[in-house]
Amino acid sequence: MAQGSDSNDTSYTKSPSPGNKQGSSDDMRKVMRREKNRIAAQKSRLRQTQKADSLHLESENLEKENAALRKEVKRLTEEAKYLSTVLSNHEPLCTGLSHAPSDLLYGAHAPFHQHINVPHYPL
Repeated sequence: MAQGSDSNDTSYTKSPSPGNKQGSSDDMRKVMRREKNRIAAQKSRLRQTQKADSLHLESENLEKENAALRKEVKRLTEEAKYLSTVLSNHEPLCTGLSHAPSDLLYGAHAPFHQHINVPHYPL
């Protein structure tokens, strides 16, 4: 039997009883509300999945960037050690060092030493 219909009612009239009309209307509202809720839940799950995917990709990209930056820090640290060694080896041989090494490195009037032959640091 159809919902909202009376089992004893065999005639179809244009104006059903007010109680029957109210029950059918409430049932229809429940069905519509459930359908709307189902669609909203579906959209929510989809957004949640998309957000998780996006965060996963961002995490992978940040890990790659972090690894590249760590590699660069290591390379620059090694280059700094190498250049420090070159400078230490050059200081005793340099005749133009009348100032302290810090003045040479940071002073505004530090002489430029063209006689220093430093090969480029291997990459």
